[in-house]
Amino acid sequence: MIATFDDTYNFAKKFSHYKDFYIKHNDLIFSKLGLGTFNKEPYKEENYLFHYIEGVKEAVKSGINLIDTASNYRYGQSEKEIGIALQELFEEGITKREELIICSKGGFIQLEYPFPENPYTWIDENIIKSSLATKDDIELDQHCMTPDYLEWSCKKSLENLGVKTIDIYFLHNPEIQVSKHGYKKFLKKIETIFRRFEKMVEMGMIKYYGVAVWNGFIDKSTNEHINLEDLVDIAIKVGGVNHNFKYIQTPFNMGKTSIYTMPTQTVKGEECTLLQAAHRLKIGVISSSSLLQMNLFKKSFKPETGYLLDSKMVLENDIQLALQFVRSTPGLISSLFASKVPVHIKKNLEITKIPATSRAKYDLMYRV
Repeated sequence: MIATFDDTYNFAKKFSHYKDFYIKHNDLIFSKLGLGTFNKEPYKEENYLFHYIEGVKEAVKSGINLIDTASNYRYGQSEKEIGIALQELFEEGITKREELIICSKGGFIQLEYPFPENPYTWIDENIIKSSLATKDDIELDQHCMTPDYLEWSCKKSLENLGVKTIDIYFLHNPEIQVSKHGYKKFLKKIETIFRRFEKMVEMGMIKYYGVAVWNGFIDKSTNEHINLEDLVDIAIKVGGVNHNFKYIQTPFNMGKTSIYTMPTQTVKGEECTLLQAAHRLKIGVISSSSLLQMNLFKKSFKPETGYLLDSKMVLENDIQLALQFVRSTPGLISSLFASKVPVHIKKNLEITKIPATSRAKYDLMYRV
């Protein structure tokens, strides 16, 4: 079972009183905010307590149908908790699988919880001796993107999530390996991965695939830069014009706006922003880090910014304003935020009481 247009549309109709909160892309209806499940400081023991279950359930009950995770988040615990929450939601008749868009990622070595006594032994036994990759394929003792490893990782994610198909499967932070291989060799590796991803679509493991980055599309001056058009060209080569490379994920928030403002991409020889490039190449953009891991709130936003985002003064705090900002960004499908506390999720979704900020007002914020 996978997300479908009819079912995601029916999900959105349950929340018809929400303002500007759903958008169609490809053949799915997305909520403009999605729930992320990344936790900082992975080595803290308290990060492995089962605490995302109620948050996931509250998000779905409150109108969010996009849930994002990754194989390595809390060594698989995030995926497992989503799986428990989904099963409870289905059993309680609150939603069904086809109404939800489930995303995960592969690329980082997920290890396991409880954390293995010796992670290098775990990698040797589970990855190298299983012929999923060689030692040389593993970068910084943590990142691996051979096709065999990624398919194995995806199978683990499916098992953890308790679903038969992942709607969007992202190659996770591939820019980590750009400088190691050089850009041309890196693109060759991407070709082998995309070829495998197309087979995984045929096998029913995933519906669409994409690339999730932190720095990859943003800054041309780094040795991690990736040009989106190159990836699309590869997808066409391995999958034809009807290829299944449909989405990218990248950070965007009030403190990190380059995908909207800086010409970091080139399409047909013309420089443009990432959002412009994605639009021209028909790739959907999902943004991450909407709250910059809460680092946006060290001082209050300017009153002018608050007025442009919420002229009726309905919103109560800067977290809501930050979510209103990403939700209003032209060209974004959905923006992820992480929260494990149900009451916080309900509070954040009070932005649905007001419309998205108009394009004219939105662009004024970059001058404030």
